[in-house]
Amino acid sequence: AEVAELRARLRAVRHTVLVLSGKGGVGKSTFSALLAHGLAADENKQVALLDIDICGPSIPKMMGLEGEQVHQSGSGWSPVYVEENLGVMSVGFLLSSPDDAVIWRGPKKNGLIKQFLRDVDWGEVDYLIVDTPPGTSDEHLSIVQYLNATHIDGAVIVTTPQEVSLQDVRKEINFCRKVKLPIIGVVENMSSFVCPKCKNESQIFPPTTGGAEKMCQNLNVSFLGKVPLDPQIGKSCDRGQSFLAEAPESPATLSYRNIIQRIEEYCEQHHLQEEKIM
Repeated sequence: AEVAELRARLRAVRHTVLVLSGKGGVGKSTFSALLAHGLAADENKQVALLDIDICGPSIPKMMGLEGEQVHQSGSGWSPVYVEENLGVMSVGFLLSSPDDAVIWRGPKKNGLIKQFLRDVDWGEVDYLIVDTPPGTSDEHLSIVQYLNATHIDGAVIVTTPQEVSLQDVRKEINFCRKVKLPIIGVVENMSSFVCPKCKNESQIFPPTTGGAEKMCQNLNVSFLGKVPLDPQIGKSCDRGQSFLAEAPESPATLSYRNIIQRIEEYCEQHHLQEEKIM
């Protein structure tokens, strides 16, 4: 019965992409937010962003939706909309204050994730982007289990170049393989910093073992690209604005656009392959 309910609710979702990383602080929520903004730049696409980082929901802040509340309608919970074609759902909308701590055990987290998938009226959606917490535990197992009952295109894994981050990301890649979750590819975030004045490039996080690209070659995983550091990204996220719209000429924006295009191409190809099988 549960599977039937989930299928019925998510039947109109064309593509589902998970954003994962074994490491915290690598820019996973930032990537999720900008991926959603980038896809929604095409007004013909309907995009949804689901934040399942139960204990650290940062998506409401990044999307400029802090203080918004979830509304109940006859067909379920209504997402909070940034634009007409970009809807967001997060536990952050259910808290009385952004400073409230969510102190929950696994079963309660799992119940809320299931509720987000089953009770939110997403409507017709081209892309459902799921922002996850760091690690390979309750939330990850739950979302993969529930989405496997319906449809999932794959995961984008975010890392930074240094070995401390790559070590945890290798665990995430193994997690994906164990639960049979397709890997769309790996993004190397905060790759380098180009000084806007002198144009010198600095490695803020030195890739002592060759960085994400070398790791992808060793593990036979697609490498989607590098995103350079840009202080404007942090400022835009704090203000709840789209960095892609605020800094269209930034090298980081050009990088994001290339990566988003590759994700779209993968999803379309995956969809065609599924149609052939069916």
